[in-house]
Amino acid sequence: MIAPSKNSRPGNNDFETLKSHIHGKLVEKLDLTRVSELEGDSLRREIRVVVEHLCDTENPLLNRSERERLVEEVLDEAFGFGPLELLLKEDGIADIMINGPRDVFVEKAGRILRSAVTFRDNEHLMQILDRIVSRVGRRIDETSPMVDARLPDGSRLNAIIPPLALDGPSLTIRRFGSNPLTLEDLLKFGAFTPEMVMFLEGAMKARMNMLISGGTGSGKTTLLNTLSSFISNDNRIITIEDAAELQLQQEHVLRLETRPANIEGKGRITATDLVRNALRMRPDRIIIGECRGGETLDMLQAMNTGHDGSLTTVHANNPRDAISRIETLVNMSGFELPMAAIRKQIASAVHLIVQASRLQGGARKVTYISEIVGMEGDIIVMQDVFRFVQDGVNDQGKAFGHFESTGVRPRCVDTLEAHGIRLPASLFSARSMRGS
Repeated sequence: MIAPSKNSRPGNNDFETLKSHIHGKLVEKLDLTRVSELEGDSLRREIRVVVEHLCDTENPLLNRSERERLVEEVLDEAFGFGPLELLLKEDGIADIMINGPRDVFVEKAGRILRSAVTFRDNEHLMQILDRIVSRVGRRIDETSPMVDARLPDGSRLNAIIPPLALDGPSLTIRRFGSNPLTLEDLLKFGAFTPEMVMFLEGAMKARMNMLISGGTGSGKTTLLNTLSSFISNDNRIITIEDAAELQLQQEHVLRLETRPANIEGKGRITATDLVRNALRMRPDRIIIGECRGGETLDMLQAMNTGHDGSLTTVHANNPRDAISRIETLVNMSGFELPMAAIRKQIASAVHLIVQASRLQGGARKVTYISEIVGMEGDIIVMQDVFRFVQDGVNDQGKAFGHFESTGVRPRCVDTLEAHGIRLPASLFSARSMRGS
């Protein structure tokens, strides 16, 4: 499936021509009245019979593997996302990056590789893109040449098309999969240690507000999904996202999604609008997929007015940068607030900052768990509770290191104990922990 060479591409022009021809014949033969009566697997099974017959008729010399491949690809063209289906079905792919119809790349095992998958031309790629975005009520055209959408399995898609993209439609797909990574998976991969999990679980159960910080591809959403698993099943949770990708497992979850403006430039619903509306919906906890604008001020106010245990993510490289980023986003709300007032809001609202990082070689780690302890003058004071220390890079180009407890007893331990959560004192003793 993955080919490091630019010239390594599957099939040949004859195969693609035959596939296109059979697809056209299939459209001619389809009884649309009959198709409308069938759903799901039944429809696909009946269409498979038609495609197999067309294969035998148009080219009976195909061997079994070529015939099966042709049938599957024609079915993907008819009902799925065409060549994209091959990549979406392959395990281990974290990101799919399409720079026009002939240049498809994937991230696998922390490395970016050229894929053997291609599209016929720009028109073919646009057909697949239209199919994706139309299923979630979005659109992409010359008047709206950028879009965020989601695939049925929860993966996130961003697309930009000409005239903004000079080399043809460009798609970026962040894979999440139908089975999200569990706490056990992240422990096995060495994303954090059992001691860090014990502390974070206690903080979630004690309804502490958390900010998950990290760069692009650092695993913020995966980490948010994992931490949300500690929320009690009797909590009413409202999630707010631009493209819904969170996969919470609780029973009482209400998912809200922003909406772009229509073709007339009207009807736009922002994250700020949804946060303000969510406050009227009797939430126990509010989870914002990512703070990236004026909704940040509303989120801080929600955290400060009884919606304890709320979560959000933000793009930043370390906990101190995350604070600066929040300050900048609050200023985007349109209110002229003094910096001292903004910092007091942050210090009062956010209890913990969990920093996720993608290290050299692709490994993703929780590199800091930091506590906000208050203000000294106009400065927000933080202290690291746990951190990851990188020791070097191995022969394969992968970073390695170890986790350590800083020896600081968090002030929030008193809050945890008030909620009946008692952690062993040795948990915070200064020491190195498991590394990888």
